[in-house]
Amino acid sequence: MYRRIVLNERPGSGPINDKTFRQETESLDTLVPGKEETLVKVLYFSLDPAMRGWLNDSRSYVPPVQISETMRAHGLAQVVKAGEGSKFKVGDLVSGMTGWSEYRILADKDTQNVSVPPGAEPLDALNNLGFPGLTAYFGLKDICQVKQGETLVVSGAAGAVGSLACQLGKRWGARVVAFAGTDEKCDWLVKEIGVDVALNYKSPSFAKDFREVGLVNAYFDNVGGEILDLVLTRLAQGARIALCGAISDYNGVNKGLRNYLSLISMRAKIEGFIVFDYAKRYSEGLEEIARGLGDGSIKRKFHIVEGLENAPTALPLLFSGGNTGKLVIKVAGETNARL
Repeated sequence: MYRRIVLNERPGSGPINDKTFRQETESLDTLVPGKEETLVKVLYFSLDPAMRGWLNDSRSYVPPVQISETMRAHGLAQVVKAGEGSKFKVGDLVSGMTGWSEYRILADKDTQNVSVPPGAEPLDALNNLGFPGLTAYFGLKDICQVKQGETLVVSGAAGAVGSLACQLGKRWGARVVAFAGTDEKCDWLVKEIGVDVALNYKSPSFAKDFREVGLVNAYFDNVGGEILDLVLTRLAQGARIALCGAISDYNGVNKGLRNYLSLISMRAKIEGFIVFDYAKRYSEGLEEIARGLGDGSIKRKFHIVEGLENAPTALPLLFSGGNTGKLVIKVAGETNARL
């Protein structure tokens, strides 16, 4: 038998609650890999802010998760059985859309071997060497177009995407200002990640402290809402904003922006993007990030929650600021998988 967690009911415009998901137990005998497929044992899977959008029955860049469907997630897994013609072997360590499950059938075409460059570890496939890292890289490089000597602001800076965006900004010569929700996160961002300024957005003096930073050339936005509206008042001429996410608006009613006219007066731009659009260039981003991991200049932190059953209560941490670094669920123990 194996366990999986499925969507029980949609949360609507409110937060995820104890009725959103349910756990089911199924017979492992029902999971038989077909041609060019594998049966994998899930070791870890990623929790990401985008998951909240996948629960809504609305048009988006991917179809919504359906009621009674295994919750979607990118995971790290070990091959336990290979189907006919599969390019993978038993024991291989792979990544793919494992979902919230202990075992899963994966198609070869949607599965990647996990290679571990110097200075990295297998779990980096769900972080800096996975979609979070690529999101930070292309959002910063192509949308923010950050340049040496500019001021870059990053919100949600203590998360997986935000912390790497901060580090890439420093790598490319920017002055980096980071927003986070606790003094402890701000200390980590300054002392470990190396940002120039870290501001606690929950501080009563936050708006005043931010104004003292000066004008903003580039803004990597993970939170939207009031913070995005505040940043709009401090744009330099020609500023660029990468709209990566809007954590503050996912569980409530979007109040809209009041200061958007500054985009006209400052000849600035705001642009949304999806990492999948850059699939043909993934190797470019991975090479740059791997170099940083190899020489130790790129740091990362994992927030690991143990147990498949804890995924529904761990996911809301992303929206309350309860995690520092990459949030993952550990489903199974260490393996002897080939690296």
